[in-house]
Amino acid sequence: MADETVNYTGDNIKTLEWNEHIRKRAGMYIGRLGNGDNPGDGIYVLLKEVIDNSIDEFTMGFGKVINITIEGKEVTVRDFGRGIPLDKVVDVVSKLNTGGKFDDAAFKKSVGLNGVGTKAVNALSSSFYVESFREGQSSHASFSRGELLESGLSGSKEKNGTLTRFTPDTEMFGDFTYNMEYVISMVKNYAYLKKGLTLNVNGTAYTSKNGLLDLVNDSLSEEPLYPPVHLEGEDIEIVLTHGNSYGENIVSFVNGQNTRDGGTHLAAFREAIAKTVKEFYKKDYAPEDIRQGIVGAISIQIQEPHFESQTKIKLGSTYMWEKTVKEPDGSLSTDRGPTIRTFVNDFIKTNLDNYLHIHKDVATVMQEKIIASEQERKEISGIQKKTKERNKRTNVYNKKLRDCRVHYNDRLPASRQELAEQTSIFITEGDSASGTITKARNAETQAVFSLRGKPINCYKESRKKVAENEELSLLIAALGVEEDMDDLRYNNIIVATDADDDGMHIRMLVVTFLLKYYPDLVRRGHVHILQTPLFRVRNKKETRYCYSIDEKEAAVKALKTGVEITRFKGLGEISFEEFKNFIGEDIRLDLVQLSDEESIAELMEFYMGDNTIDRQNFIRQNLRSEEELEDVNI
Repeated sequence: MADETVNYTGDNIKTLEWNEHIRKRAGMYIGRLGNGDNPGDGIYVLLKEVIDNSIDEFTMGFGKVINITIEGKEVTVRDFGRGIPLDKVVDVVSKLNTGGKFDDAAFKKSVGLNGVGTKAVNALSSSFYVESFREGQSSHASFSRGELLESGLSGSKEKNGTLTRFTPDTEMFGDFTYNMEYVISMVKNYAYLKKGLTLNVNGTAYTSKNGLLDLVNDSLSEEPLYPPVHLEGEDIEIVLTHGNSYGENIVSFVNGQNTRDGGTHLAAFREAIAKTVKEFYKKDYAPEDIRQGIVGAISIQIQEPHFESQTKIKLGSTYMWEKTVKEPDGSLSTDRGPTIRTFVNDFIKTNLDNYLHIHKDVATVMQEKIIASEQERKEISGIQKKTKERNKRTNVYNKKLRDCRVHYNDRLPASRQELAEQTSIFITEGDSASGTITKARNAETQAVFSLRGKPINCYKESRKKVAENEELSLLIAALGVEEDMDDLRYNNIIVATDADDDGMHIRMLVVTFLLKYYPDLVRRGHVHILQTPLFRVRNKKETRYCYSIDEKEAAVKALKTGVEITRFKGLGEISFEEFKNFIGEDIRLDLVQLSDEESIAELMEFYMGDNTIDRQNFIRQNLRSEEELEDVNI
């Protein structure tokens, strides 16, 4: 029954200023906040929003150089495009739905079309400065958290263009730090996609002569089976080759935007490759055999792209262009270009087919790879079928997985994007740890998968031996990726093990399995390591949980007297009431990730292969003594 004491009146209706709304609902505009540890954190989105404007200028034919400087927390971006119209400088960075990209005549194939980008940067920065230079004059404006401090016009001898300087607000992002590896990776992608553009980052220049071909060649972590196929057309560019690794490694872009979660263009690319190859060889090869081990990239240019979120990491557009037009009689109709699926398929069907007919050596190697993948898949499929039947008979599956209610009650959200944002699965070991997490979790969206002891070292075993392993077969069934990576049931795969030698070993074994056979789960940012506190420091008035020795020492100093220190060695030692604090809104996750230069095969050989002198030396140099981690008497 409603509480009659609560009055719903006009006083309950609030209107927020534009900058207040952005700050209160930052996730709507930049996806997430974060402190810079994750490449998807908001500080990189802010940087990208500013660079995107400079990229759009280059795309329109203005300015071949972009200078980017990062000093501590302050970022400066200077381009040499046309510059913002001088009388609109303040409006462009402080009025929502204001910008030059609503007019196709000015920006035909831009990334930012909704007039939000730099406004979000402004609102979420403790200091924001913008200055436009045009034909011997300049217009500037200074802001703090979106509030205008000062603006003005003056003469200038600077070259045309725009300078933007901002410092993300520590009230929003905490004590953040820019990871320059993430920044440089972003900048390299811009260079690959915009031949002729030079981006300088703190004085170092990045440029590309061969576009996506350079991207694929630079990121290859193993020798490809054949030279990458590079095909270019109007509004489309693709590169593809095959390697001996498992999974698919395909990078996708729209109008220069790295669409990390793919979308309609990536789906069309995967479909078109499979269809074209089947028709070329006149064989009904399974798509997964054709794409097994594929390494590639696709970039398309479309008008007015529709992304599934403000962060623009997944394309939702169906058509190459789509707009409302006014008919002579005054009525409105929709004018559409070809579908993205048709556009991509037609390009690949014509050009890849021609390439394979001309390059017989490439066609031969590609077919050998497909046949080898087919043979292995069929052999493994038979084993997996037997394993699945055995699991059904013994009902082991239900004992291993404690699913979340989103799946258990078959109440999937309306969109896969919503599902992706909600669900997590904790992979842990032993009854004690899995029991603690199961009691502490949010059963609506968090699942728990319990391992029994240490899984096998997949790096040393054959694919057949791995397929026969009950534990790993059940894990893959729980994740839902037995047949297609797009069927993944959980956005976050969280490895949660004890902070001791055995726990670290189990963590390595699980990550090794995922890296070897399902590397796309890592590349797409789904795999994480759960960080749990090493210490509890408390006195009669306050309790602090510490994740490092430094945090522990700071807590001891702050709490001063009557301090009690507990060293947690296992997840089961932490009560489920306490554990709720560590897997809720303040959960600490370390993203498992690979840089472009890292080879999965080389990493696994170093960490999981034979015990070499190099690995022994690495362990000695990075080993922390037990005394460093043990409790001390205060």
